[in-house]
Amino acid sequence: MTLTTSAQTNPAQISRLLIANRGEIAVRIARTARDLGVDTVGVYSDPDADALHCDAVDVAVALSGASPAESYLRGDAVIQAALDTGCDAVHPGYGFLAENADFARAVEAAGLIWVGPTPEQITLLGDKVAAKRAAIEAGVPTTSIIEVSTEQVPDDVHMPALVKAAAGGGGRGMRVVRSQADLPEAVEAASREATSAFGDGTVFIEPYIEHGRHIEVQILGDSFGNVVHLGERECSIQRRNQKVIEEAPSAGISAATRTAVCEGALALARHVGYCGAGTVEFLVGGSDDPSSNDAVTITFLEVNTRLQVEHPVTEAVTGLDLVEWQLRIAAGEPLTFGQDDVACDGHAIEVRLVAEDPAAGWLPSTGVVDTFAIGDEVRTDTGIRPGTEVSADYDSLLAKVIAHAPTRTGAARRLARALRTAD
Repeated sequence: MTLTTSAQTNPAQISRLLIANRGEIAVRIARTARDLGVDTVGVYSDPDADALHCDAVDVAVALSGASPAESYLRGDAVIQAALDTGCDAVHPGYGFLAENADFARAVEAAGLIWVGPTPEQITLLGDKVAAKRAAIEAGVPTTSIIEVSTEQVPDDVHMPALVKAAAGGGGRGMRVVRSQADLPEAVEAASREATSAFGDGTVFIEPYIEHGRHIEVQILGDSFGNVVHLGERECSIQRRNQKVIEEAPSAGISAATRTAVCEGALALARHVGYCGAGTVEFLVGGSDDPSSNDAVTITFLEVNTRLQVEHPVTEAVTGLDLVEWQLRIAAGEPLTFGQDDVACDGHAIEVRLVAEDPAAGWLPSTGVVDTFAIGDEVRTDTGIRPGTEVSADYDSLLAKVIAHAPTRTGAARRLARALRTAD
């Protein structure tokens, strides 16, 4: 499936783009840039010297080193590569430096365009406690939080409760607590894990929603104060707090709940003057059945100030290229459509293909890819090809397969067929 762009012209001010990432997201960004007539520069580590994303760009620059810390996380080297190759802008993709406010500031200080929200917005929304406060101020539907420390743990918390890290994500620094007696230990353990993973041990407590649905809303905002949402995605199928299957729209919420989360996302975006692409995440609990006594509870989780892994399902149902709009907004162009122009067509489902061994507790698997082929009836975003060596240095995600059809059942059947017949 090929993405279409709204105009085959360069976004103003951007003629050469450095893609500060690897794998499928680097390939995917390069595809849209090429369609827009924007030259691309990629970067690579030693293990990625022959990677697909190096062939997807016009120029590839070696960063040296094997691990992320030695290569893709070296912001100074990435910026120097952009300057040395005459780039106008830097797109971080997701992961690595994508939500690093200091890196965004350094990009701008070097005279380059940062493709993303402002460093100030990244800082504010990257702190879950600060983001929660902003959400409450904006009137976003949410539950309250309790700010705590390992020295001061309240003894009157309603159970069950969730202890969460203020920084980072991916389920690290998170503990479900069902007994007051277990709370101090959970706070200490979560803080310790958050310190190790993110360098910040700040944690907070919020109500734990049993069997909640993970619903997220895609937003776009420009520098002129225009903001729109592009509908919601359902991301409830997870393993170890990591998303596995995503779809758009959600098939498990009512029209009223859909309106509440989408309007809430817009309220928060307007409140902070959001500029760029982002995702506002919610947890929805309770029943959307009007005859049920179990009232719906909506709690704001966080804002991801970057492109999401699952963004293709939104592109499929809206017909919009999110990378194109990231580039146009970063280049100072206004959104050319309003909320009433956004429509959802059909249903899309995405699955992630990962190099993990289920027989070994889903541990990452390494080796050489012998064959890789998926039919063209679905969209496949990937950074691998036959001969690719899968390294333990990087995330286990190999590809994303996205099916779009008029109905959810049709999308699921199309996806299942593509996966059954894949090599």
